[in-house]
Amino acid sequence: MTKGVVYLIPNTLGESSPWHVLPSHLSSIIKTIDYFIVENEKVARKFIKLIAPDKQQSNLNICVLDKHDATKKNFISFLELCSKGSHVGIISDAGCPGIADPGAFVVLQAHRMGVQVTPIVGPSSIFLALMSSGLNGQNFAFSGYLPIEKTEKIKKIKWLEQQSLLQNQTQIFMETPYRNNKFLEDLLQNLSGQTLLCIATDITLSTEYIKTQTVNDWKKNKVDLHHRPCIFLIQKL
Repeated sequence: MTKGVVYLIPNTLGESSPWHVLPSHLSSIIKTIDYFIVENEKVARKFIKLIAPDKQQSNLNICVLDKHDATKKNFISFLELCSKGSHVGIISDAGCPGIADPGAFVVLQAHRMGVQVTPIVGPSSIFLALMSSGLNGQNFAFSGYLPIEKTEKIKKIKWLEQQSLLQNQTQIFMETPYRNNKFLEDLLQNLSGQTLLCIATDITLSTEYIKTQTVNDWKKNKVDLHHRPCIFLIQKL
């Protein structure tokens, strides 16, 4: 019997046409899958209907990744179906599964079980931001969310800037959208004036904004980032 495959299915980064950023063959792949591991069932069902409108929603078997489940074992039974020939799809709420995304531990378990994992090309805000920043794409690090507590956050910002200088490394991080403006203030107040800062927001959307300039220049030309998904990148030369 031919074994099933775990497909890593990319999602859009917001309300835009999926066919601007996703491969056309994604529809035919989704049509072969009845088992999905997702972050949010409502979001996943809407996405599947958009990509493969003829697929019967009643045939979908959906396992929701529960971040409160300490064992994270609720998806094992789905992966076991691959040994019987069924395919499984992992869908993130936005972007690519496994990158700044809880799907990573599902993928690791699939490898441990000897299941083939196949990624599908799609948008990643992290890599698209790096590509368009002009900063070092040969040596970079992604730190996710920085600490919420201000003292620890400022300490982390300064440490990342120092690492950027010592390692000739682009540092990439993000913030919860409703805290973006305050976060930008913290960056401008605590980074060196000549450090390069790239702000990439609403990537792939009609409101996309990507700009790299020094911290001193950002202080003269601030931007409103409230409730807009952002990636921040710095490099101290």
